[in-house]
Amino acid sequence: MKLKEDMNPLLLQVFRSVVWVYSVITFIPWYFFSGAGNNLERARRIKARSISGNPAGPYRAINSQEKLVAWLHPGVDTLDKMFEYAARRFAQRDCLGTREVLSEEDELQPNGKVFKKVILGRYNWLSYEDTYQTAKCFGSGLAALSQKPQCNIAIFCETRAEWIVVAQACFMYNFPRDFPSHSPSSSSSSPTPPLTSNSMSQAILCDVPRLQYVIVVDSKPTSWPDISRGIMVYSMEAVKEMGSKPDNSEQPEPSDIAVIMYTSGSTGIPKGVMISHGNLIAGITGMAERIPNLNETDTYIGYLPLAHVLELSAELVCISHGCRIGYSSPQTLADQSTKIKKGSKGDTSVLKPTLMAAVPEIMDRIYKNVMTKVEEMSKFQKTLFVLAYNYKMEQISKGYGTPLCDSLVFKRVRALLGGNTRVLLSGGAPLSAATQRFMNICLCCPVGQGYGLTETCGAGTISEVWDYSTGRVGAPLVCSEITLKDWEEGGYYSTDKPNPRGEILIGGPNVTMGYYKNEGKNLEGFYVDEKGQRWFCTGDIGEFHPDGCLKIIDRKKDLVKLQAGEYVSLGKVEAVLKNCPLIDNICAYANSDQSYVISFVVPNQKQLMTLAEQIQVRGTVEEICNNSQVEKEVLRIITEAAISAKLERFEIPKKIRLSAEPWTPETGLVTDAFKLKRKELKTHYQEDIERMYGGK
Repeated sequence: MKLKEDMNPLLLQVFRSVVWVYSVITFIPWYFFSGAGNNLERARRIKARSISGNPAGPYRAINSQEKLVAWLHPGVDTLDKMFEYAARRFAQRDCLGTREVLSEEDELQPNGKVFKKVILGRYNWLSYEDTYQTAKCFGSGLAALSQKPQCNIAIFCETRAEWIVVAQACFMYNFPRDFPSHSPSSSSSSPTPPLTSNSMSQAILCDVPRLQYVIVVDSKPTSWPDISRGIMVYSMEAVKEMGSKPDNSEQPEPSDIAVIMYTSGSTGIPKGVMISHGNLIAGITGMAERIPNLNETDTYIGYLPLAHVLELSAELVCISHGCRIGYSSPQTLADQSTKIKKGSKGDTSVLKPTLMAAVPEIMDRIYKNVMTKVEEMSKFQKTLFVLAYNYKMEQISKGYGTPLCDSLVFKRVRALLGGNTRVLLSGGAPLSAATQRFMNICLCCPVGQGYGLTETCGAGTISEVWDYSTGRVGAPLVCSEITLKDWEEGGYYSTDKPNPRGEILIGGPNVTMGYYKNEGKNLEGFYVDEKGQRWFCTGDIGEFHPDGCLKIIDRKKDLVKLQAGEYVSLGKVEAVLKNCPLIDNICAYANSDQSYVISFVVPNQKQLMTLAEQIQVRGTVEEICNNSQVEKEVLRIITEAAISAKLERFEIPKKIRLSAEPWTPETGLVTDAFKLKRKELKTHYQEDIERMYGGK
């Protein structure tokens, strides 16, 4: 993972000598003032162990060996109580922030496309007390519209402050939330009413049957000329006015359903997961324990889909500790984001968050964009960056910091996320070692790589901020325990040496109530043991390291047996090849009646155009992607990357198909969290699959 040092050997030796002298002079005072000794001790200590002594587990965190933790504060066992506790304790502090839109304009691109650009102003804030009172009035207004306790309400809306206000209102009045993750039609619970925004309203009308009324979070309802008779449309303000009078709400119990949240749909039709108040309280308790010094001085930036458990849990963790949450979107996140007008500021530059959650796809993009800009630097700048990068990599692997490098070399890169980020939480998919190390070095903050599923409230494990190892997801949270189940077909056993391996089973109070109206899948995925503990069978394969940290090494559903009997992990192939600078996204594919792997590849357009120029191929991006000579050259580069990463011969793709169009949630080929939707990708590229396997 070290960068290549293209420098005169003599000068390189002089540089290393200067660095050595600097390190010796500054080490002793820095060591004692920074507390590096304690951090090193924390990083090396045992973090979890098997409570049974059996290598299969169950494994628990060292500080929850006797009992799993189920709540943050005694008696605060439902989400409405948690928010009431926060509203009392942090009443006048900022809670939810929305950035004002100053102007919008259309910008014509060189290719003829028109992009909408925005200029944004400052953040306007609701205090905790104001947010609480607004949520209470809105919940009372829903009751005035004849909404009954324990009857579902759908939220179909982008991530924004109103989303959390409505969710808190529903928590108070015991209205379970139904969160369709893709479209209203993915909901299986016939919710009414749906709550939406103007930008998503037409989909609501088309896809949800038996509507009685719709609530729009924007200031004015959209005019819908073709709206069906009998459907009433209200603004959020109007519903709040209906609820301005006090009433008696039904208090939820910890076992009541808080949300029905849908799985990502990466392996098939999304399943509605019934999550109770107690499940979410336990999950956020476990997550909060892994963020040191979490308090009301922290600022979190919310931009991932709130209809997914990672973002919802992260925001509830922040609310429980009095943090402020400023809202953003992937299109306005940074100064260079697609909707930000050139010369104006993105959301991170204005908000300067200290906490942030991200999926690996977004971090991979940041990594590749920065490294592309490094390649364009002058030789002196590039040499300085590379030397500083490699020096810092050596230092953090020993548990040491590099304040001089941080301030002189990496300050501009750190500014991409506002400059104040102290913890970056990664979830949703495995994060490559190269990207994680880049984040540690260039963004100057630890990456807490986590592992969890919708079925476990997103809670399972999170690596500690003092642990700078890569490729691992940390020890079980204090709310969870993990056991490994032997999987004979894949050859994974708890008796394996040097580390026990097997299918990951997660148990604890954060394990959810099961799938909505899907008893078959419930019997397949959930069970209760003889002690009354609830467990979920994840389908992921892991191994426990001697210090109690978990590493994800495979997935049962990603494993394909080739014609000659070799097993190929498609996820492993993708994770390795996504580190190639030429690749923005990749989906590996294999048929069991074939002897080799093929892949669909979304190339990095800048790198692709440079490659095409080198081999003297001209044309549009689409023409270049369809050029056989380019395809052959890209395959050669991918093969070299696979060999250097030590993939087995049978794991290396033999044929590829280049895609000119990126895969986005709008294309339906990836989820909102950018996970591959394998079924949809297979259908989309069916003709190419047949061609690459010799069908035509």
